[in-house]
Amino acid sequence: MTPGTKKIALAFLVLLALAAVYFSFFKSPVDQPVADVSPPAAPESVYLSLTSLDGKPVAMDENKVSFVNVWATWCGPCNMEMPGIQKLYNKYKEHKKVAFYIISDEDAETVVPFIARKGYDLPFYQYAGPYPAALDGNAIPRTYIIYKGKILTEEIGASQWDRPEVIDLIEKQLAEI
Repeated sequence: MTPGTKKIALAFLVLLALAAVYFSFFKSPVDQPVADVSPPAAPESVYLSLTSLDGKPVAMDENKVSFVNVWATWCGPCNMEMPGIQKLYNKYKEHKKVAFYIISDEDAETVVPFIARKGYDLPFYQYAGPYPAALDGNAIPRTYIIYKGKILTEEIGASQWDRPEVIDLIEKQLAEI
């Protein structure tokens, strides 16, 4: 490469660099991307679409402290925690600001005989659509205590739901309502 060719190549590279700087920093407003001015998306609801075991639609009440348990008849840990859920339900079943939703994806023909055989007096439901992302998962049992769209506590796996800490959490929330 001759000295003249080197100078021309160098001048070309300098011009190319200057053009890159110019277009990076001094673009006209017309060329600038428009900022997204749409309002932020509303957070997804944590409330499920449910049906009763006889197929009637049920709306979860967001104005109540909601105990939501996802379970199955064949699930050993689910069956282990059900007596504690029954005791917790017995404590709050008459309370106007507490709701229980014991939810299975099994059909009523499977759930109803199971409930009768075990003697549970709980409000059992089936989900009627996809779980909201915040409640979705592949492990059962899954349990949530929810109020006004906020998950107050969640637990994956079996637990003793009538223990004092759970009752304290519910009582504390009820005191704030």
